[in-house]
Amino acid sequence: MSKDSTETTGITIEHPEDFPTGTLEPHYDLNEPLATDEAGIYEGVSEEDRAHQLRARTFVQEEVLPVIAEYWDRGEYNLDLVRRMGEMDLLRDGVEVPGMPPMSKMAAGLVAMELSRGDGSISTVSGVQGGLAMRSIALCGSEEQKQRWLPDMATGKLLGAFALTEPAHGSDSIGLESRATPVEGGYILNGAKKWIGNGSMGGITVVWARSDEDGAVHGFVVPQESEGYTGTTMKAKLALRAIHQAEITLENVFVPTENVLPHAKNFRDTSAVLFATRIGVAWAAVGHAQACYETAVHYAMQRHQFGRPLAASQIVQERLTRMLSELTQIQTLVMAMARKEEAGTLSGPQASLAKYTATRTARQVAMNARDLLGGNGILMENRVARHFADIEAIHTYEGTETVQALIIGKSITGISAYK
Repeated sequence: MSKDSTETTGITIEHPEDFPTGTLEPHYDLNEPLATDEAGIYEGVSEEDRAHQLRARTFVQEEVLPVIAEYWDRGEYNLDLVRRMGEMDLLRDGVEVPGMPPMSKMAAGLVAMELSRGDGSISTVSGVQGGLAMRSIALCGSEEQKQRWLPDMATGKLLGAFALTEPAHGSDSIGLESRATPVEGGYILNGAKKWIGNGSMGGITVVWARSDEDGAVHGFVVPQESEGYTGTTMKAKLALRAIHQAEITLENVFVPTENVLPHAKNFRDTSAVLFATRIGVAWAAVGHAQACYETAVHYAMQRHQFGRPLAASQIVQERLTRMLSELTQIQTLVMAMARKEEAGTLSGPQASLAKYTATRTARQVAMNARDLLGGNGILMENRVARHFADIEAIHTYEGTETVQALIIGKSITGISAYK
């Protein structure tokens, strides 16, 4: 290897004559956070909320990024990380928990952003555990039920799942077919569910089923060891590979009365839980976009081609500028919607607009970052590929792009294009 080529790569080799020119590539340091708040969007965040954000960032930098590519590659769920999230109060997505200090909606959003900046599976753990399962109990449960389950769920001692989606009912979840038949002392559940995060992990599952008594949708807390409950981990996923989703069958599962959520009486109550999580998905999209942008900047500075760093090329600088512009746009939008949420004035169409815009834009940022990294962009160790795949998942879950567009379209026109 020549002296010039050694200097270009930034690697010192004691005996360069032993290595043919062009066979070595430097290690790229792509994980360090960058200052990405060019518009000062977060300047007004309170010290308390910032503390939650920084705690999540520390967790991501020190405990997630060093190991997550390996777990993502193997499709394994690292429960040690989940327990650490509980210890660091990163699981509850702002849900009020008896005996724990309050956590604002803004703090929950910032945590979701930072966790997604680390990995989509890790962020989804919080979204499922806190945003869906815990929130269902917090909004629809009795005081006794909250005391019984929420503290252990917040600390990661008890995993929770949210079972709404069915094999034949995704976007039209209002048409769910799982049945709840009243019997002495409780209900008997029968049906099937799909894409249920934590549904095969041995915790509890909040099951939404239609009652034979009144035809309305009700909520039931089902221990996963219940007779007749079968949760099968789904395999061969392209995205969110470091969390397990399950297909669930319910065959004559008995649920005692004390496990029936008393304030989950119709699909509007289910929708209230989903509405509260939609803005969280928008925050997650910002985190994914930030990770992709940071990686692209680091790579452009470290990767040398034609005798200079990629960052010295005009077209690369234009592409980085475009990515930062798109990131700033969704930061601004999500922050505005988060402030409305804190004020209690956020509407359903506004939440849908945040999710619709943020996930679409994050896709564009990821696409540009993947392309800028060239062939290295499809290697999981280089970060972008995982986020590129995981953005596809958040673009779909908690309401697909098409469903969000129909909600927004109805708000624009006053005409419902769906039943």
